[in-house]
Amino acid sequence: MAHAHSSSIIDKLAHAEQLKMAGEHTEALVLLEEILCDDPENITALEEVADNELSMEHYQRAETAARHAIALDTMSYTGHYILGFLYSRKEKWDLALTHLQLANKYQSNNAEILRCLGWALFRHGACPQGVVTLERALNLERDNTLILCDLGVVYLQLRRFAKARALFVHSLELEPDNERARECVQAVEKLEKEMKSMNG
Repeated sequence: MAHAHSSSIIDKLAHAEQLKMAGEHTEALVLLEEILCDDPENITALEEVADNELSMEHYQRAETAARHAIALDTMSYTGHYILGFLYSRKEKWDLALTHLQLANKYQSNNAEILRCLGWALFRHGACPQGVVTLERALNLERDNTLILCDLGVVYLQLRRFAKARALFVHSLELEPDNERARECVQAVEKLEKEMKSMNG
């Protein structure tokens, strides 16, 4: 496939990546669709389309692009991650785990994949594995508020209030406007009071 990554395609992919990082998803998609017109089997472009559509919450389009990428390359970790993420949103934990475990196999030590995998494991009932996996994600990205909050919620459900509170407070230090973290701190305080009154 000599045509797959000509210099103009590589330049366009790099530009599309910059646009995505800047939150210019619509502009990124225009470039990616140009690439796919010239090279319909460009897996990188398909993965990037899926990622941008996911960021825009166009879930059906993200799924279509991810499935297409996996059809062309069964080891597309981005494709598997996106399908796993989408199944998690629907609380279809078996299917989510199938894809997230493949994503993790093909791209290990990726904090975002580990975050989603840890959450899916926990929700599926594999509590110890879920905690360990989320802790691994946090070790890779100490200041990731999504990981901090997910792990905090897990510890909250396990009634490990001090650990949960520390994670939510750290999240709020990083993002003072993080509504989820603020609500979670309040939930910890409420549960601690309830426990005290029950034990008192």
